[in-house]
Amino acid sequence: MRTEPTTFSAESYFATQLPPSTLQHDIDNIRQFLARQVKEGRNVVLVTSGGTTVPLELNVVRFLDNFSTRGATSAEYFLKAGYAVIFMHRQFSLQPFSRHYSHSTNPFLDFLEIETAQNELGGSSRISVTPEKREHLLEVLTAYKTVHALGTLHTLTFVTVNDYLWLLRAVSQEMAILQRRSMFYLAAAVSDFFLPRQKMSEHKIQSGKGSLLIEMDQVPKILKPLVDEWTPGGYIVSFKLETDENLLLPKAKQALERYGHQVVIGNDLHRRKFEVVFVTRKSPPPTVVADATKPTDPFDEYWLRIDIPAHPAPGEPVKEIEEDIVAELVKRHAEWIKQA
Repeated sequence: MRTEPTTFSAESYFATQLPPSTLQHDIDNIRQFLARQVKEGRNVVLVTSGGTTVPLELNVVRFLDNFSTRGATSAEYFLKAGYAVIFMHRQFSLQPFSRHYSHSTNPFLDFLEIETAQNELGGSSRISVTPEKREHLLEVLTAYKTVHALGTLHTLTFVTVNDYLWLLRAVSQEMAILQRRSMFYLAAAVSDFFLPRQKMSEHKIQSGKGSLLIEMDQVPKILKPLVDEWTPGGYIVSFKLETDENLLLPKAKQALERYGHQVVIGNDLHRRKFEVVFVTRKSPPPTVVADATKPTDPFDEYWLRIDIPAHPAPGEPVKEIEEDIVAELVKRHAEWIKQA
């Protein structure tokens, strides 16, 4: 399956690729959510989370995938900090609060017990929470109920990279009414390449014919129109994940130079749970160079590290680096708002 590659700008992408069927419904709900937050004076953060799929057929059987897990954890800490959160996540991926009870690492049913009691009518059974789990479950449930009572969490789902791009543009344009009170925490792992629907096979790609060659097109870079057009004034945070530590800082600085947003958070794949680096542009930019042979670096680096015990005690809560990431961003966002 070989076709000539196409270069898509953001404009040409949205002009040629179909929007999700639920897009207008999602926009209407976002408008209602934002209207409430504006009325109640809250800052709003869009948190994207999870990976995007790239379908290889119109009737999808095969697809490419990638992963990201930071968003659900971060959303909880933004809510705790008083932000309203639009949580845009991959369908069936981890979500705030319920993430504590993953089916594989912390099965919810293991928290429950069946108690049998005798009365005048015979035996009866009821469900209770195991004693050692009650305190943690109560804490999570209380936070969950508080958030829903306040109406500060709104969720959106995507599956494909096409769903993600259309939703991101729509939500960003709606959040423009917040100006500097909006933050974008773009933690989703967005595919770099995709197959335009015009080049997809209608039906399942058949096996048994030797090797399969698919030439994909590059996903358009949407950070630039996000910064310049969709939501001017928003505080935009992107992520850079690398497996080669020597590429991490150069790639982060290159992204800031290219797109002009506020922060790139760099993380190495194997150290991402306990070490990240905030890369920002210096303000004001350096104007004097003491030694012309050594140009001044126009970027600041702020390393954030936490200690994680190698063998935590049973039941002991483990520090999550997202708590400190969000605390640092909340502080920086407040300064950004004051600059207005």
